[in-house]
Amino acid sequence: MALYLLFESASGYGLFHAYGIDEIGQSVEAVRSSVLDLERFGKAVKLTAFNPFSSAVDALNQCNAISEGIMTDELRSFLELNLPKPKEGKKAKYSLGVVEPKVGSHIAEVTGIPCQSNEFVQELLRGVRLHFDRFIKELKESDLEKAQLGLGHSYSRAKVKFNVNRVDNMVIQAIFLLDTLDKDINSFSMRVREWFSWHFPELVKIVNDNYLYAKLAKFIVNKSDLAEKDIPALADIVGDEDKAKEIVEAAKASMGQDLSPVDLINVQQFAQRVMNLSEYRKNLYEYLVTKMNDIAPNLTSLIGEVVGARLISHAGSLSNLAKCPASTLQILGAEKALFRALKTRGNTPKYGLIFHSSFIGRASTKNKGRMARYLANKCSIASRIDCYSEASTSVFGQKLREQVEERLDFYDKGIAPRKNLDVMKAAINSMVNGASIDDDDNERTDASAKKSKKKKSKTEADGDAMELDKPSNADDGEAEPGTEKKKKKKKHKLEETQEQENVATNGDAEVSETPKKKKKKSREVSEDAEPKTATEGKKKKKKKAMAEDDE
Repeated sequence: MALYLLFESASGYGLFHAYGIDEIGQSVEAVRSSVLDLERFGKAVKLTAFNPFSSAVDALNQCNAISEGIMTDELRSFLELNLPKPKEGKKAKYSLGVVEPKVGSHIAEVTGIPCQSNEFVQELLRGVRLHFDRFIKELKESDLEKAQLGLGHSYSRAKVKFNVNRVDNMVIQAIFLLDTLDKDINSFSMRVREWFSWHFPELVKIVNDNYLYAKLAKFIVNKSDLAEKDIPALADIVGDEDKAKEIVEAAKASMGQDLSPVDLINVQQFAQRVMNLSEYRKNLYEYLVTKMNDIAPNLTSLIGEVVGARLISHAGSLSNLAKCPASTLQILGAEKALFRALKTRGNTPKYGLIFHSSFIGRASTKNKGRMARYLANKCSIASRIDCYSEASTSVFGQKLREQVEERLDFYDKGIAPRKNLDVMKAAINSMVNGASIDDDDNERTDASAKKSKKKKSKTEADGDAMELDKPSNADDGEAEPGTEKKKKKKKHKLEETQEQENVATNGDAEVSETPKKKKKKSREVSEDAEPKTATEGKKKKKKKAMAEDDE
């Protein structure tokens, strides 16, 4: 059976035919000995076809596909074009040797070409790689080196390419630096206390905080200079006026020795350095909090920034932490205790770095192990969501934290917690609703902007129309209907006032000068009044007749 070799170089695909294997030998050791000799190796292997890459981008795409074990369309067309075609219904009388077994399996699945990737093929391809520039005459060795260097840089750059906002390496460095700063600040603060206590030993008992002590040491410098005028400034530093007065009184009756000005200056400078380190530690902690909320928001909301950062740094990266099972995450940080227990056949540790979480501290002694196991399970879920989800949200972490709280209540009070499926459904619904609300707000703002634009255009159009109509009405001499009604109302009011004045002068209620409308009304009233009087008279007559009959 004939053997073909597929070689992927930085400049293109090469297909070689191993036709003279008998001259080299079919054993791996014989191939190894013949690889260095070009004359001997050239008799066994010859170039069949070469397909150069069209550009550097094309070379990078082909390299990425090969590294992932995928056969591209270009590679498939190259193989189908240059390999001998088997007859229909019959198997191929050759095999294709490849470096990557994954690529070989994919080629065999898609095209049906039998592939092999064993040690013998690997040695043959090693010889091809060594003498590749000799097989292609037009290709220079320097050109091949440049192509390999350029492809290596672009491939590495593409693999290292990441989201700048989600770099877990920054978190690892920050938490390491935070731990180092804590140790250094503690040791430096103790050195400041010991140094300044030679001069002012009573201050140690009054002030316990390291940062405040360094601040006071820088402010006081010489205890003999302290007076009552310094009490407000001391109260601002300490935050308590009584303590400030106590410091002044202690300075007056201090048992400490006097120091030279040079020594006091050195103490003051060292106190300033300790203060700067403490302030930098605060800023670094704030940076760590923001970074953790960007990289692992769910893990942060579940277990806290510091503990989450310690887990990521101990695992090596967020992806490594996501790959860890919950049982490994539970004892992460307690490897020595674990292997010691396995060696001595003792009890294995129940928790590692997770012990620093507040949940385990709140649990009772008998439930600490159970709580650590449950918390490790939720941390594993949160880390996987943070690592593999595209959308950055802390909804799942908040729901997982609620579950841990419910589990604590279950251990203490016996209240049954919710099921994990229901909690995850609620988290997904809240996440979807939050996204839909944001979309609705954007749509409403767009719609309101459009409506306001339409209203403006309408008002402008109406204003133009009014301006056009006004001069035409003035020319025609036609008044608007609204203005005519107003004029009529004014006339009626004037007439009524004139009538009232006439009535007041003459003293008669019904005068001939009253308008026609009032006369009509008075007539109608009188007509209505006459039938009423007639009916009332008839009723009176009937009553009289009834009374006479009774008598």
